[in-house]
Amino acid sequence: MNSIPGLPNINADQLDMPSMDKLAQVGDMRHPPRILLLYGSLRERSFSRFLTWEAARILEHFGAEVKIYDPTDLPMVGSVPETHPKVVELRELFLWSEGQVWCSPERHGAITGVMKNQIDWVPLEQGALRPSQGRTLALMQVCGGSQSFNVVNTMRLLGRWMRMFTIPNQSSVPMAYKEFDEEGRMRPSAYYDRVVDVMEELFKMTLLMRGRTNYLTDRYSERNDRAIKAITRQIQQI
Repeated sequence: MNSIPGLPNINADQLDMPSMDKLAQVGDMRHPPRILLLYGSLRERSFSRFLTWEAARILEHFGAEVKIYDPTDLPMVGSVPETHPKVVELRELFLWSEGQVWCSPERHGAITGVMKNQIDWVPLEQGALRPSQGRTLALMQVCGGSQSFNVVNTMRLLGRWMRMFTIPNQSSVPMAYKEFDEEGRMRPSAYYDRVVDVMEELFKMTLLMRGRTNYLTDRYSERNDRAIKAITRQIQQI
């Protein structure tokens, strides 16, 4: 291992020196940004689904290709094989996406089981792939009563755990039953304006990130670990 003066514990051969040149986009990025939206309720009149639809309309107006996953009939995590069609669909959508929107109601001060079940079905690693790593993420919640941020805070923690780039802005809609009409459309309000803010920020950050995520998520610790394992295999073969 080649060490660095003053940093003797660092393997110089595996240390990347970041630069603007290395942040250039890689690949053909002319396709529309691909955004997956998840919601956390199975109710017929679901405000988290209504809010998700509003977000999807805004993203489509910006030029995104949008897909919304329907959690109906998704079994509880671990109760069926991973080959179940709803599980396969969810995981394929994660791999397809470049950015995501998660929207959950608040139930007992936390996200719903429906929302958590979707996230729990997606592994950090799937063979050689990491289905969630490097995707951008926007968070929204609906509340039955006064405004709260318990759900978006919980999902922010989950997004970090899933190695996603969660944008700073977020949306929390209090007394959601007042904010949507009979057709499920959100009424004009400061809360609706915030949803526009969040989708605008997500779209911008997705454009900035795509074509760069492989470089941005390439870690010294993992490169160094691979190098050590390669040397160990070579020694064992001698």
